[in-house]
Amino acid sequence: MEVLEAIQKRYSCRKYLEKDIPKDLILKILEAARLAPSAGNIQPWFFIIVNDKEKKEIIAKSGRWASFIEKAPIVIVGCGNKEASPKWYKVDVSIAMEHMVLEATELGLGTCWVGSFDEKKVKEILKIPEKYEVVALLAIGYPAEKIDIMGKMLHLIKPRKKIEEIFSFNEYEEK
Repeated sequence: MEVLEAIQKRYSCRKYLEKDIPKDLILKILEAARLAPSAGNIQPWFFIIVNDKEKKEIIAKSGRWASFIEKAPIVIVGCGNKEASPKWYKVDVSIAMEHMVLEATELGLGTCWVGSFDEKKVKEILKIPEKYEVVALLAIGYPAEKIDIMGKMLHLIKPRKKIEEIFSFNEYEEK
């Protein structure tokens, strides 16, 4: 699969099959994150793979829009080391997590970025040290449906901008 094809195929999957993800695929996803660029090559990330049902349930209930993640086979918790890279840890962790999303898509898995969570609860249940901030969660699993009805409806209501609307050369130019 070409990179652009993976980008085009990727969508926010919120329904997953009850099927475990093999460890070798999880390791491929983590390898994609490991290879991500970071400011000064500091790599201020740490990822916690949550597959424990009770922990996923608590994490899911901590966010208003996160209930679906308890049904995902795994949830990856992306943590950024605030001490190692105070200015750039959020960007660096986000880049690494997007690498995971693209690799998961290549492997036939569905993903969904999750920003709706109670960081304090997540840190407590997963015993995350103070020097780390939870940047985002990533639900991953085999999609339960090939067509994302919610996503399709959202794109009908609010379609993607045309390419001409998102850039200009050399200086800002209103379109």
